[in-house]
Amino acid sequence: EVQLQASGGGLVQAGGPLRLSCATSGFAFDSYVIAWFRRVPGKEKEGISYVNNHDGTTYYVDSVKGRFTVSSDYAKKTVYLQMHKAQSDDTAVYYCAARDSRRQVVTTPLGLYEYEHWGQGTQVTVSS
Repeated sequence: EVQLQASGGGLVQAGGPLRLSCATSGFAFDSYVIAWFRRVPGKEKEGISYVNNHDGTTYYVDSVKGRFTVSSDYAKKTVYLQMHKAQSDDTAVYYCAARDSRRQVVTTPLGLYEYEHWGQGTQVTVSS
C-alpha cells in the first residue's frame, strides 16, 4: 500500500526556520518524483517544489526559491522541505505527493493531476 505521511507543521515566527517531512512507503522511492504543494484557504492548491529521486534534480517556484530547500533521505525514504526563512504568506496547509518519474508529464512537472499519490496535509502558520 502506497503511503505518504507529511509532518512537521506548526507555528513559526516570521524569519524563522521550519522543516517538514514526508515519510513514504509502498513504492520505489528512487524512481519517483516527490513534490510539495500548499493550499491557502480560498485558493487552489499550488505546487511549490519537487525532487526527482531518480536523477536528483530539484525545482522551486519563484516564491520559495532561495528560502526553501527540498531534499531526500534514500535510506529513510523520506523527503524534507526545509523552510529557512518563513514569511507570513507561507501560512498554508502543506501536502506532499508522488508521481512515477518514468511516466511522461502531460501538463507541467508541478501539475496537480500529474501526482497519483498524496499524503494528508500539515498546517504551517507563520506569525509576524
